[in-house]
Amino acid sequence: MQNYSLFSLAKNAFTGHRNWQKAWRSPPLKDEYDVIIIGAGGHGLATAYYLASEYGITNVAVLERGWLGGGNVARNTVTVRSNYLRDQSIPFYVKSVSLYEGLTKNLNFNMMHSKRTMVDVVHNYPKMRDLRRRQLTMDIYGSSYEQISTEQVRKLIPALTGGGANSRLPIIGGMVHKDAGVNRHDAVAWGYARAADSLGVEMHQQTGVKSLIRGTNGNIEGVDTVKGIVKAKKVIVSVSGHTTTLTETAGLRLPLRTMNLTAFVSEPIKPLVDVIVNCSDLGFYFSQSDKGELVIGGAPDSGQSFRRDIKQHVFEDTVGAMLELFPAFKKLKLLRQWGGHLDITPDASPIMDETSVSGLYVSAGWWGGYKAIPAGGLTMAHQVATNSPHPLMADFSFNRFKNLDYILETGTTTAR
Repeated sequence: MQNYSLFSLAKNAFTGHRNWQKAWRSPPLKDEYDVIIIGAGGHGLATAYYLASEYGITNVAVLERGWLGGGNVARNTVTVRSNYLRDQSIPFYVKSVSLYEGLTKNLNFNMMHSKRTMVDVVHNYPKMRDLRRRQLTMDIYGSSYEQISTEQVRKLIPALTGGGANSRLPIIGGMVHKDAGVNRHDAVAWGYARAADSLGVEMHQQTGVKSLIRGTNGNIEGVDTVKGIVKAKKVIVSVSGHTTTLTETAGLRLPLRTMNLTAFVSEPIKPLVDVIVNCSDLGFYFSQSDKGELVIGGAPDSGQSFRRDIKQHVFEDTVGAMLELFPAFKKLKLLRQWGGHLDITPDASPIMDETSVSGLYVSAGWWGGYKAIPAGGLTMAHQVATNSPHPLMADFSFNRFKNLDYILETGTTTAR
């Protein structure tokens, strides 16, 4: 793998940048691999990298029906945080945030990681009590969360001019999560892909999987792709909202439903907000990108959907709520909008486990899975390589649905 540095940048400048190595290869598809990963998004690519780097499993193919990093990893609001509620969730996300902070160095790829701090703006006392409860749990696992006054909220967010004492929802205070940050979603995908490729993992774009193949003994045997059948004794499904589309081809039904989550950005403006603002009572959150755009997200659609655009009423509700607190933003123009479909479990926590079909694994149910990419990849690689769950993921198995031992996680942004 070619080393990226100031020296290599200067050296290649003399040749017009024509001698850079390709970030990853495009080899022909083989008939068989040790492991097949379906989905070249963040979780699939991270799993491939950690399989190779941590466990020496390199005969791995990552199959992507579109282009690498073009799915949900490219359709999110790039927030990284660990302010969750449950004992099972917090250590997992603390680990993920920690891995993110060292990812640029470890992968030799600039993630543009910026530790921004998240400010939760609170409008009612039951919500404040709930967040205080979350703070006390987070303290156990070393994740930072601190209550602040209304005056401190406004000091951290000078553009916050609404929410006064006579408003519909007056601000009563806030919570600060200092570990939160943002980075570049495409850099995360490309960095993992480049590093995995250098270790021998193969990337296969435009290689859609039509169905899963089971052997006569019922175990997984491979996949049927648009380029033919490819065999493997272990297959990982990491395709976000399309998980059930694939698993049902193997006769497997999962406790998932697919929903649409939308986001949009404003035109670029001068630096105005240097923190991540979360207003869960009103159903929106945003941060400002390095280019100056306001990256804004809202609540998911209420019904099931595979759509990838934005519903007008969701957009209007989100913008209307934001303008209550930031009336000056009404002057801004919308630059672009998008939607991503994600699969949700009954308890809003992920599933990372081997299925009842031996050799078939799923990484699914991620409500805002971007922040979980490093830890999700690391723990899934451990499960596949060792045939035993990683301590951080052991509770996120199918067993919790059999025993009704739900991990009811309301720590998701704007969840209502």
